[in-house]
Amino acid sequence: MTTNCDIIPFPELPESRPGISHQYAYLRLRHALMVGAIAPGVSLTIKDLAKLLEVSATPVREALRQLSSENALVTLKNRRIQVPEMTPARLQSLVSLRCHLEVYAALQALPYINQVLIDEVERIDLEIDARLEQGDRGEMVILNQKLHSTIYRAHPEQVVMPMIESLWLQLGPFMGVAAKHQAIASVPDHHKEMVSAMRQGDESLLANGIEADIRDSIALADIAMFDQLSGHD
Repeated sequence: MTTNCDIIPFPELPESRPGISHQYAYLRLRHALMVGAIAPGVSLTIKDLAKLLEVSATPVREALRQLSSENALVTLKNRRIQVPEMTPARLQSLVSLRCHLEVYAALQALPYINQVLIDEVERIDLEIDARLEQGDRGEMVILNQKLHSTIYRAHPEQVVMPMIESLWLQLGPFMGVAAKHQAIASVPDHHKEMVSAMRQGDESLLANGIEADIRDSIALADIAMFDQLSGHD
């Protein structure tokens, strides 16, 4: 079992700190999970997190409760709070759901996508390329989520995004550890395919690009690494 030392360094929020301590604790922990800063199998303690976040125990306790309700954390029989361990079956389910939901979101958004938004997606992709050259995996995860959400949020009715973010939240810890074992230059780039599809208004090309981007990033996590990625030494 991994220990809570594996959650350090703890990433700062990209936005400014909210004024309410329980909201800050929730958003900071959620962000850390989503970008893979906390590994599968890691146990979290209220005392350590309160010290790390510089808040009292109460907002941390509430944040952990809320994240547990979102399936981002589990409470074991001994009442220990833990990041869920990943299994091949669970990974397959999460990836399949991501593909279905994100392709749906992209196709629903396509009629609302304009040239300004496409230019923004292209700009984010160029920034990802720059981070790739620098080997900055953490920032690449954040930018990749930003690129995808920029596309999906073009639709004025945001029904599906909370569902997609829930899947990112559950996959984040696994992908964060898997990225450390991947040859970063080997990650296929389907973003340019997605940009081209949006410029052409091509639903089929966009759907293929979205699904390939999701599946190829997951495929690079070798199945033989599951013991290590699940928190077993």
